[in-house]
Amino acid sequence: MDNYRNIENKFRRYKAHISIAGTTQIHIRNPYFIAWWSAAFPGFGHLLLSKYLRGLSLFMWEVIVNCNAKINLAMVYSFCGNIEEAKKVLDPRWMLMYIPVYLFGIWDSYRTSVDMNKVYLLAERENAPFNSFSIGAMEINYLDKRKPAMSVIWSLFMPGLGQLHIHRVLTAFFALAWTIAFVYFSKMLLAVHYLFMGQITMSTSVLDKQWLLFMPSMWGFAVYDSYANTVENNKLFDSEQKDFLIKHYQNPSFQVKKGKVVV
Repeated sequence: MDNYRNIENKFRRYKAHISIAGTTQIHIRNPYFIAWWSAAFPGFGHLLLSKYLRGLSLFMWEVIVNCNAKINLAMVYSFCGNIEEAKKVLDPRWMLMYIPVYLFGIWDSYRTSVDMNKVYLLAERENAPFNSFSIGAMEINYLDKRKPAMSVIWSLFMPGLGQLHIHRVLTAFFALAWTIAFVYFSKMLLAVHYLFMGQITMSTSVLDKQWLLFMPSMWGFAVYDSYANTVENNKLFDSEQKDFLIKHYQNPSFQVKKGKVVV
C-alpha cells in the first residue's frame, strides 16, 4: 500500500481506482445521454458519472419535492386526458420550487460530463498506473471480465443486482434501497397479486400512482448503468492487462514498422 501511495504522488490523473466499495473509473461519455438521464430523474446523470454525493442529493430532492407537489400524479391525469384533475392535485408551493433545481441537474450533469471527457483524454495520455486489486476485512474487489447481458438480466429482475454483479456497491445499495421504498409505497406487488388472481379492478385501485411512476426510471437507470459499466470495466481490464504484459514481457527493442514486426 505504501508503494502505491508513493506512485500515486507522481501522477496528476488516473483512469480508475479499485477499492472494496467498487470500481470507479472515468471514460468517454456522451454528454447528451447524461443530460437525458438527469431529465428523466434528477441525480441519475451524476450517478452515471460516479458523482455519488451530488447525485444522491438531487435524487432525494426529486423524491421529496415530487411527492409533495404531486407531479407524478398530475402526469398520470394528463396522460389520461384529465387536465382539470391534474391542475387540482398540483401544489404550486412545491411545484415552483421544483423547476430551478430540475434545470440545474440537467445543466450540471452535461457540463460535468464534458469536463470529465477532457480529463479522461489527459489521463489516457499520461497512462498512470492504478491498483487493480483491493482486499480488506469486509470485501475483496478486483478487475475481471464479465458478461454485460448478465448485468442486464439481473437488473431486470431487481434494480441493484446488476450493480452487485460488477461490484458497484454504492450504486447497488442505493438502487436496492430505493426500489424497495418505491415498490412498497406504490403497492406494486399487491397489485400484481390481485392481477394473478384475475381481479383487474382491485389490482388497479390499490396502486399508488404517485409512487408507481418512479419505477420505470429506476428500472431503466439500473439496466443502463449496469450494462454500460460492465462494458467499460471489461475495456479497463483489457487496458490494464495490455500495459502489464508490455511492461513485463515485451522485448524493449520490439517495434512495429509498416506492418512488420522488428525485434
